[in-house]
Amino acid sequence: MSNLAEQIREALSMFARNGTAPALIGGLAVVAHQVVRATKDVDFLLEAEAADRVHIALLDLGYTCLYRSEDAANYVRNSEGLDLLYAHRPLARRLLAQASARETPMGRMRIISIEGLIGFKLQGNVNDSARTRDLDDIRALLKIHRASLNMDELREYFALFDKLELLNELLA
Repeated sequence: MSNLAEQIREALSMFARNGTAPALIGGLAVVAHQVVRATKDVDFLLEAEAADRVHIALLDLGYTCLYRSEDAANYVRNSEGLDLLYAHRPLARRLLAQASARETPMGRMRIISIEGLIGFKLQGNVNDSARTRDLDDIRALLKIHRASLNMDELREYFALFDKLELLNELLA
C-alpha cells in the first residue's frame, strides 16, 4: 500500500478515535469521482467543533502545523500533507452531513458530493485565481458527470461567488 494510502488509513483511525466523521475533499475526492489526476496531500472537511481535538491528535502523530485559522489548517509530516477545512456555515455543514460513505482499502470513508466538491473547488479558485488546477478539476467533473449533476445546486454555488457567467462558459 502506498504512503498516501497508509496516511489516509491512519487519519481515518485518528478521526474515529476523536469522535469525528470528516468527508474527503480536494484532489483525492476528485479521483474518487472518476477523474484521473495526481495529488500529494489529503484534504478533509470536518465539523468546526472538532478542530482543537484533531489538531492535538495530529501533533501527537508527528505532524507540524503550518497554518491554522478558524476556517482551515495545513499540516505536514515528512513528505505527507494533510489539509483541513472546518464546516462552520450551514452550507458546509449540510455538505458534510450529506457526504456519502464508501468502503475503501483504507477503511470506510465519507466523500463529498460532486456538486459540493465543485463548490469547494470554485471557492479555492475565487480565493486564489492562480489555482488553475481547481478550474481544471471543475471542467473534468462537469464533463464526466454533467448528465447526473444537480444543476440548481451548482448554480447556487456559482451565484454565491458571483460566477454564474463562469458556469455558463464551462457548460458551453
